[in-house]
Amino acid sequence: MYLDELRALLDRHARPDWTTAIDGVLISKVDRSDPPSQSMSGTVLAVIAQGAKRLALGERVYEYGAGQYLVTSVDLPVTGHFTEATREHPALGFGLTLEPSAVAGLLLQAGAGDFPRSGGSAPQGIAVSDAPDVLLDAVVRLLRLLDEPRDRAVLAPLVKREILWRLITGEQGGIVRQLGLADSSLSHIARAVRWIREHYAQPFKVEDVAQLSSMSVSAFYRNFQTVTAMSPIQFQKQIRLQEARLLLATHPNDVTGVGQRVGYDNPSQFSREYRRQFGAPPSRDAAGLRRSVRTPAAALP
Repeated sequence: MYLDELRALLDRHARPDWTTAIDGVLISKVDRSDPPSQSMSGTVLAVIAQGAKRLALGERVYEYGAGQYLVTSVDLPVTGHFTEATREHPALGFGLTLEPSAVAGLLLQAGAGDFPRSGGSAPQGIAVSDAPDVLLDAVVRLLRLLDEPRDRAVLAPLVKREILWRLITGEQGGIVRQLGLADSSLSHIARAVRWIREHYAQPFKVEDVAQLSSMSVSAFYRNFQTVTAMSPIQFQKQIRLQEARLLLATHPNDVTGVGQRVGYDNPSQFSREYRRQFGAPPSRDAAGLRRSVRTPAAALP
């Protein structure tokens, strides 16, 4: 019942840039199954109403379809594509940005016994579950407000809080709750992830980033791999290559310079790792990027 109305609302309000009139709410409508593309996940809730999508993080692969949702609690480098999407039956998805401050506010308001006790280790950064009716109902009511501009400013924040509450008390609540806890293992790993992203072009020692995260080296390494499905060095490489690809779209004739800007002193190593990651050497891939039309793939995992 909820999926039928959800599909209709998503189809009617989809825009080419995936944005909506409600802050933090995204709608995807994809009418073809393109090859997998790389992007940053963001911290989001993504609900599929029609079609299916496959997402890879390191060696982990997540698949979710109509009536299922995916949550990401850390901004991670992912590879994904819609696997069921045609012009007659486009893939339709809803996205909501998850804000740590909003999660923290709900946790402070809730009673201490409202949630099960969390373990000490960090959870995985991405999870998939079937969407319960109470969650789909709240998503549908939020999207109805796109047709009710008078009520939107007052009611949309309330319904978004309800959706967040359904998440933190639901099957994947442990992941979402840690997003709002300042001293959780996930928050320490998220701090390391942000540092590596901001300093991706410079070498670092794992010991130093572990200290930044207030963890021992062994605990940091174990928790980092749990959350990101990669070692810290592998994570840095993913960020470097993604940044290089973005730069090559505007500087296609400066492959060596782009490699140096993202931290590669050896042009051969840069070309080799780039080809392994994207299936073509930098110069040829750059030419293809300039011919293609970029889509907001990072907006909705």
